[in-house]
Amino acid sequence: MKMKRTRRLTELCGELEACRLFADVGCDHGYCTQYMLENDLCRCAQISDISAKSLQKAEALLSAYINAGRVRAVVCAGLEKIDPNTDLVLIAGMGGEEIVGILRDGFLPPKVVLQPMKNSDKVRRFLLQEGYGILRDNTFFADGKFYDLIRAVRGSACGTYTADMIMFGRDNLLNPREDFRKKLERDIAQHAAWMENAREGREEIVRRLSKLKEIYDETCRRLSSN
Repeated sequence: MKMKRTRRLTELCGELEACRLFADVGCDHGYCTQYMLENDLCRCAQISDISAKSLQKAEALLSAYINAGRVRAVVCAGLEKIDPNTDLVLIAGMGGEEIVGILRDGFLPPKVVLQPMKNSDKVRRFLLQEGYGILRDNTFFADGKFYDLIRAVRGSACGTYTADMIMFGRDNLLNPREDFRKKLERDIAQHAAWMENAREGREEIVRRLSKLKEIYDETCRRLSSN
């Protein structure tokens, strides 16, 4: 079966690089592992999911590689049954707090590609505290949703991360794409609506809205100068 070419998968796979042992945690259909194997980017791979039923989709897609001994499928929570000698771990489609919990409760791989659905700032903060250098950190739009994508290498230098970079993503601020600008527009509209209807917490909404507008203006300036 050919890999399903969606914008989200293209962005995810674009951040995956060659390694010896790859792991796709919460692997969904297994398309990213298929990409790694078909492009000879890893010798062996592991796919996992907390649900045996969910894992069956990826097992069906990768059955030839499983039979050849190149893919190991495991039912487990997080990194529980993933080989700690894994070189590159992909965790996509989970909340930021859940991703942090998986890494904290498991082990810290040399390289990670992470796609948190929310609370990306918590993922960035955790990675920096644990000695990772964040080499890719941007936002893209696919299938009607905005996604944050983070690639990090443990022990690698990545330059200074400001409070704004932790909140919004370093690449988004320094080298923004149109997708990030559109996400800011959406967030500004959401916060403006919340402010109109808020009975409590208006000060925090106003503060956040002001920051969003500041980042939006700078993003537009950078995009227009490119």
